Amino acid sequence: MKVLTADVAIIGAGSAGLSAAYQAASAGADVLVIDENKRPGGQLFKQIHKFFGSREHQAGTRGYIIGEQLLQKVQESGARVMLDSLVYGLLPDKSMGVISDGVNYSVKAKKIIIAAGAKENYMAFPGSTLPGVMGAGAAQTMINVNRVLPGKRVLMVGSGNVGLIVSYQLMQAGADVVGIVEGAPKIGGYGVHAGKIRRAGVPIYVGHTIKRVFGKEEVEGVEIAALDEHWNMIPGTEQTFDVDTVCLAVGLNPMTELVWMVGCQFDFIPQFGGHVPLHDANMETTVEGVYVAGDVTGVEEASSAMEEGNMAGVAAAEALGYLTTEEAAQKKAQIRQRLNTLRSGVFGEGRRKNKEKQIADMEIYRQQNGKESGSHE
Repeated sequence: MKVLTADVAIIGAGSAGLSAAYQAASAGADVLVIDENKRPGGQLFKQIHKFFGSREHQAGTRGYIIGEQLLQKVQESGARVMLDSLVYGLLPDKSMGVISDGVNYSVKAKKIIIAAGAKENYMAFPGSTLPGVMGAGAAQTMINVNRVLPGKRVLMVGSGNVGLIVSYQLMQAGADVVGIVEGAPKIGGYGVHAGKIRRAGVPIYVGHTIKRVFGKEEVEGVEIAALDEHWNMIPGTEQTFDVDTVCLAVGLNPMTELVWMVGCQFDFIPQFGGHVPLHDANMETTVEGVYVAGDVTGVEEASSAMEEGNMAGVAAAEALGYLTTEEAAQKKAQIRQRLNTLRSGVFGEGRRKNKEKQIADMEIYRQQNGKESGSHE
């Protein structure tokens, strides 16, 4: 077994992990980023649409361009990146087992940042195991990264931002989206995305769900039905569509396996995707020296993930002595201000309150266990 060492080891080379790597490495820390994919960038390179919001969060810039810019910054910072490498174990002493190119490594670091992201939820129904039923994220990877059209006639399940955006991108790639099915009585995503879909002539069936998918060897059609106020299917409301693909955009949940493994304490926040790790304002967990950032802390969006990565990277660099307290405080204040902007308004208020709950519960945990708040080496 080969041994690798680093000041900061970061698990995940998505928007959060790369942001953390840039902050820590540019401060002078020896940073190693590990990711199981063959290319870095995570979700950013699937996002061909323009971001919107404020100028400081690169409104009007397409996601993959933001990814390219972030990659360049990380490369210039001197951080090392191990791709096609799987972290299969993580211990409280901040050592981890990694397999890369058939070689087993033991990676030992002074600080760990877990930015593992989130995974798609699945939905079971008759025919759900037929080829042609897939997650919306998988379809997005196929069209935007691999340039492969998953099907010609597609039904999307879920009207959140993922379902709406991927539906539009499937249409741009040449697919016919026959409709979007939403179990709730109203559309879940932003109006700006839903408006584009409706103007393109795609119907959105709110208060409906899939009854079954049928086909011999692959998807050949789908049957949907309306739901009553108790979420039961209403007999006689069935509609059938000829499709070869069904995409599921029914939510995400944080990939917290390594966070559980290292011994961190958790909170249960349904709005963030389920069980999420407690962390303080520095993104440090209940295991000293282990930080989290991005969707692993609770599912939000790429801009928030980048800012949480920035915070974790700055905090880790400060804890290691690469940034003075004053330098770190200035950077953290700027990051916190940008996060507050992202979590303001009608859509962000709930996320802000849930983040405040995580941080407050973390403080209670430290008080109960006699630990100082925000301890550093």
